[in-house]
Amino acid sequence: MAEAKHLLPLMFSLLLLFNIGIEEVQCLKEKKVFSLQKLQWRKLSHTPTCHPQKSRREKGAIILEMKHHDSCSGQTKNWDEEVQSRLISDNSRVQFLQSKIKKQVPGKIAYKSDTQIPLYSGVKLLTLNYIVTLQLGRRNMTVIVDTGSDVTWVQCAPCKFCYSQQDPLLNPGLSRSYKSVLCNSSTCQSLQAATGFSGVCGTDQKTCNYMVSYGDGSYTRGELGRERLYLGKTYVNDFIFGCGRNNKGLFGGASGLMGLGRSNLSLISQTIKKFDGVFSYCLPSTNADSSGSLTFGRGSSVYKNFTPISYTNMVPNPQLSTFYFLNLTGISIGGVAIQAPGFAKGRTLIDSGTVITRLVPSVYNALKTEFLKQFSGYPPAPSYSILDTCFNLTAYEEVNIPTLKLQFEDVVGVNVDVNGMFYFAKTDASQVCLALASLSSEDDIGIIGNFQQRNLRVVYDTKKSKVGFAEETCSYT
Repeated sequence: MAEAKHLLPLMFSLLLLFNIGIEEVQCLKEKKVFSLQKLQWRKLSHTPTCHPQKSRREKGAIILEMKHHDSCSGQTKNWDEEVQSRLISDNSRVQFLQSKIKKQVPGKIAYKSDTQIPLYSGVKLLTLNYIVTLQLGRRNMTVIVDTGSDVTWVQCAPCKFCYSQQDPLLNPGLSRSYKSVLCNSSTCQSLQAATGFSGVCGTDQKTCNYMVSYGDGSYTRGELGRERLYLGKTYVNDFIFGCGRNNKGLFGGASGLMGLGRSNLSLISQTIKKFDGVFSYCLPSTNADSSGSLTFGRGSSVYKNFTPISYTNMVPNPQLSTFYFLNLTGISIGGVAIQAPGFAKGRTLIDSGTVITRLVPSVYNALKTEFLKQFSGYPPAPSYSILDTCFNLTAYEEVNIPTLKLQFEDVVGVNVDVNGMFYFAKTDASQVCLALASLSSEDDIGIIGNFQQRNLRVVYDTKKSKVGFAEETCSYT
């Protein structure tokens, strides 16, 4: 009996140690160990070129190779300035989106002279990140992919003013299949919904002129046209696009832009009979040799996801029907659910053109507090632009990063890839920042940026009004 009494404290101690061990294992499961070298931005040691991205048809789906636009932007001369300018541009985009969403009215055009750039269109594009290659009239065009835009456009010859691009300009005068869109057509009138203002008549009173301004001085102006569009070997006759004759901005050597929004002029709406309103992407990292994929159609068997696709409902917004809104219901850090009053229905935009995810202050502050609690022991570094949670990690080869999980309506949990956690302000890791930022007001709209969408298969089903998520190691092959 005495021996049994002595055994009780021992058994209790062993049980306590066992429980502690379980908790430690559970904690380790909520963190990811990753090499800093793999996380760092890689400086381009050569001058990249916009080689045509590959494409293929597989099991009824069209798959386009997708790369980061750095592979098309030219050699980076000053890396610190380049990284800073990206965040400044990203912030400008977010500020305009907030203004647009709050007003819920079409943008207005302001003119001072014949050459005045129109201001405040209904669609903004300031940070341009991922590129694919399509063909217009059998001419390769490397374009930037954006879910927050509707009009697909490329630079055309003759051009009054065009920025430098890698591909030759599209010359519609050499194409037998090119047609102009007439000024009095319903297509011209549909520009109101796609861009925020109506099309106007050209100098010949027949062509439909479009104008899109992007707020930072970037813009495109030209006329609407119809041309045969090739996505891989699949073609679409009379595809409506913008033929840009006067263009300027942060387009990084690409030929133009692919609009994947939801208006009648978007590529998704124009190809709905072929692809049933479904597209998906897997965004690669910023490395020049990394590639992902943009897929059109319901051929989910061609995806390479290693977790099941979970779907959440899009939140309808009649005033802003071109955008993709979701209901973000919660966030966890390292398996710990954060508590904040800022989670609200229909208040989160998923956007491939915004880089850094933005959260309302109450949510961001709670997330930051929990992250710092778990990511402890690392020396701090000064804030960087919009990023206020930074560290000096020069002394480390690898770090334990708490996991980040986004929770959406319909009990959909999305694990953010470790590549979407840190933004390297300095390539030597002396200033590495948590890649999320706070909005200025609780009334602002949260935005899920592309940094946190890396290595995820994101599926947009516009017919069923659902967005699906699955984990996938992004690769075109």
